[in-house]
Amino acid sequence: MRTDRLQFNSHGLAPYASQDADSKGRLVSEPTSPTRSEFQRDRDRIIHSAAFRRLQFKTQVFVLHEGDHFRTRLTHTIEVAQVARSIARNLKLDIDLAEAIALAHDLGHSPFGHAGERALDAKMQGYGGFDHNAQSLRVVTRLERRYAGFDGLNLTWETLEGIVKHNGPLLDAHGNPAGDYAGKTIPGAITEFDALFPLRLDSFASLEAQAAAVSDDIAYNAHDVDDGLRAGLFTLDDIAGGVEIVGMIVREVDRIYPHLDRARRIHETFRRLITIAIEDVQKTAASRLGKLHPASAESVRATDAAIIGFSDSFLKEVAVLRTFLFERMYRHPHVNATMNAAAGIIGDLFDTYFADTELMPQDWRAGTAQMDETRRARRVADYIAGMTDRYAISEHRRLFDHTPDLR
Repeated sequence: MRTDRLQFNSHGLAPYASQDADSKGRLVSEPTSPTRSEFQRDRDRIIHSAAFRRLQFKTQVFVLHEGDHFRTRLTHTIEVAQVARSIARNLKLDIDLAEAIALAHDLGHSPFGHAGERALDAKMQGYGGFDHNAQSLRVVTRLERRYAGFDGLNLTWETLEGIVKHNGPLLDAHGNPAGDYAGKTIPGAITEFDALFPLRLDSFASLEAQAAAVSDDIAYNAHDVDDGLRAGLFTLDDIAGGVEIVGMIVREVDRIYPHLDRARRIHETFRRLITIAIEDVQKTAASRLGKLHPASAESVRATDAAIIGFSDSFLKEVAVLRTFLFERMYRHPHVNATMNAAAGIIGDLFDTYFADTELMPQDWRAGTAQMDETRRARRVADYIAGMTDRYAISEHRRLFDHTPDLR
């Protein structure tokens, strides 16, 4: 049965796709499943994890009190996974691996979006810092405690590689931090796990991981536009006048549907922006694959540049869009005021728990009396990072006389 399933699972995949039969395995060996591929098992474990469920109450840019229609980390993650599956399917990659990486990529995010991450990182200076990518690895290798035989989810090497390296290599050819970590130090969570189960930090990840990475960009660019419009931070005509690619789409929508109501006009623009982005990625990847002719997933890792990504021309359009969003949304006074207040909540919680770990639940405070400051700080950071927005607010109200109203 195992052999038959592998033959069926591999049918139709390109030679450069990750092959389930060639997986480098798991840190802790397990019997194979007669009904699911290894990458399908990874996806299922991620979906059933507590960290995944908590994403529904963690925010992107807005806090939950802003309204029911804004994105959370969970809705964002589902959108990323949908886009990743679409790209993987069209490029004949392993859809389940691409989906697993997409579903896991934000598991390490703290409450209150990037404001919460910045606040936690500031408190962790001197203790190794806080990095959501490294935290995602901690979640799936340590912090999830559901299985009898191991901590974490015991995911395959390929999924772990994708979580850590979906944005590119972490080290250059000389062993120096590269990419997002250039000029910095690779987080300890990554280097410590790499010593146990080497993830080849100096190479690019699989095409499935690259598909997940660009899907993240596609999803947050498009849905941030949608959320900004819903929040009334700018109008569709504002962004159409400032961002040519959006303007082109709006003009096309208005030509075809001249009397469309506001909500449908926004949605038509939003969905067409996603489609154009996906088509650009697929066309660009197909062109690069045609030139490189990678014979296997291993040959993909040996390349000196990402294969799946936006074209140079589309990258310029994305840069204009990001500039608009920074000016009109991310730096909007209301958003900034809310996020600054949220960061204050994270800072208060860290200081309080660090000073008295007895204020944390039993499972989290256990053993902290014997820990040095660095280990104690990491335990506190792990606890806070796992909180949802509403739980962080609830804890702040329990511990302090005044909690900011995040509205």
